[in-house]
Amino acid sequence: MTDCGESLLAPSALRPSEYTAALVHALHLEPERVRGANVLEMGSGSGVVLAVLAGLGAASLCGIDVEDDAVLAGSLLLRDLGHEARCQIHKGDMWQPVKGRRFDLIAANLPHFAMEDHEVPGRHTTWSAGGPNGRRLLDPFLRGLHGHLEDGGRAILTHNGFVGLEASRTILAGFGLSLHVTKSVFVPIGPEKLGLMSPAVLAAEEGTSIHRYGPYAFADMHVVEVTADARGTRAC
Repeated sequence: MTDCGESLLAPSALRPSEYTAALVHALHLEPERVRGANVLEMGSGSGVVLAVLAGLGAASLCGIDVEDDAVLAGSLLLRDLGHEARCQIHKGDMWQPVKGRRFDLIAANLPHFAMEDHEVPGRHTTWSAGGPNGRRLLDPFLRGLHGHLEDGGRAILTHNGFVGLEASRTILAGFGLSLHVTKSVFVPIGPEKLGLMSPAVLAAEEGTSIHRYGPYAFADMHVVEVTADARGTRAC
């Protein structure tokens, strides 16, 4: 764990993306649901989402990332904005750093592009950690949510259309959780990125969640909310 602490801009490899912007916009639409909440961000990157949550009145801030410079950059950003006293950012793998802890709100913008591990210029290797179907990190995140949400808590995350909303709904239903889409946008897929996409996913999703117009391609991206289902049960 690193406490907030020495000023530094986040490196370009951690720069906020259009996914980050969509997640931030969704949080801004309902500030009253952030105010007073104990929040966690999985994959905190530059720390900007935690900064937004702090600005919206979150009571406590916790971040997790596997990259050393993400832990540092996020800690420094939050310190510079005056949120040092209520922030912790941990280096660690998925849920391990917060074992036994629960949160009112969990946010995530995880790598979930459908591609094999690949070096991408200007990005950390973890940027390509989605795996061939894009679900390598998404699935364990979804399976761990039930153990880290307070009663009445919720999660907000970005979710590419081409990795399958129904697959996520099925996983969550097994833990008494429901998923619904709060916001949908197109995101561009550049030719270099498109060339790295798993051929099976591209073949299955082109014309459905992936849209081509001459040399230009876009994908459906959703911001989704996860909450306890109507039965209000918590899986053990």
